[in-house]
Amino acid sequence: MESESPIETKKGKSKTPQKAKESILKQKSPAEFFAENKNIAGFDSPGKCLYTTVRELVENALDSAESISELQVIEITIEEIIKSKFNSMIGLLDRERIDEALYDDYETAKAREKRLAKEARAQEIQAKNAALGKKVKEPAVSKGAKGRGEASFYRVTCKDNGRGMPHDDIPNMCGRVLSGTKYGLKQTRGKFGFGAKMALIWSKMSTGLPIDISSSMRGQNYISFCRLDIDIHRNIPHNHLHEKRGNKDKWHGAEIQVVIEGNWTTYRSKILHYMRQMAVITPYAQFLFKFVSDTPDKNVTIKFARRTDVMPPVPVETKHHPSSVDILLIKRLIAETSKQNLLQFLQHEFVNIGKPLAERLIVSKPAREYNLPLGIIKELHPDMVATYSGSAQVFEGHPFIVEAGVSVGGKDVKQASACFPET
Repeated sequence: MESESPIETKKGKSKTPQKAKESILKQKSPAEFFAENKNIAGFDSPGKCLYTTVRELVENALDSAESISELQVIEITIEEIIKSKFNSMIGLLDRERIDEALYDDYETAKAREKRLAKEARAQEIQAKNAALGKKVKEPAVSKGAKGRGEASFYRVTCKDNGRGMPHDDIPNMCGRVLSGTKYGLKQTRGKFGFGAKMALIWSKMSTGLPIDISSSMRGQNYISFCRLDIDIHRNIPHNHLHEKRGNKDKWHGAEIQVVIEGNWTTYRSKILHYMRQMAVITPYAQFLFKFVSDTPDKNVTIKFARRTDVMPPVPVETKHHPSSVDILLIKRLIAETSKQNLLQFLQHEFVNIGKPLAERLIVSKPAREYNLPLGIIKELHPDMVATYSGSAQVFEGHPFIVEAGVSVGGKDVKQASACFPET
């Protein structure tokens, strides 16, 4: 077979063919992956993005206050931002249209007036029903309206009285995907602290505006203020401003403010229903919800008062159960443990293993011999099983261990004919 010859250039020098572009190995950061697959995190449409952002911020706030046994006081505000105001926020100047015909609406002025009046009446009824705890039906979409509804822009602010965040950790805690304090075996409303970062990614994609974070911890005489966005391709935070400010009121907690594209009209009832659900399952928390618009008739203010001062105990972090671990996790635990011997390791890293059981496991069931009958029992379900594991030996420089197992009866075992000597 002829080998591939170099390509002759105009100057007569040979040139090796370049590697095909599709064969080049590339990587994506976690932030880039979730930005391209935002539906995985519940960010499908502008309306659902607004709803999911509220949920994630509220649940993070609940967890933060519960972690320090503080009765939650949570304020959530959604502020509608009209187009002209949003344009000024992003530095876009309004210009007069040269050809108005290009922007003519398909809806007549009379039809628009009628539709807006009908929507206003429906919103009033929904607000009254939500305040009374009645089931709220989804608003019907107008025939001429788009399927996902007309998107607009909103500033979502959530303020709590929780633990707060250390000053130096705020950028990574809020601006780096798959970094957080919720990793571990402990009951929390969120596992990865990912939802709030997804709101930041959606803000970056839909408005390009950074988020504002104010935070202070108990006993701290200053408030940390951070304005940042995220470098999606590198999965790192980009700080616009990170400074310490005065804290005369000795406030502790966190306040997060994000500007996103959303749709209040189509998800209004879902958001209000969600807030009421949270008030039902957390009666020890106080919620204040506000929707603020330039149109006073659309404003909503609902306060869900606290009904009890009794909070559930703070969840404690537990250890791994022996039946839930695999070889990879065991290797990681061995690499990370501070214990110096197997007896201490078994007691410290696993739940339900006390000193007597750990001693029995070590003395009568070395790890290799302990694993051998497990495989036989798991696959064959024998009536009896016996195993042997010899000590380590060396032959011609090669270490080895002899292991053997014998089982009687069990699943899928063929009956063998016995041979007896003649008498």
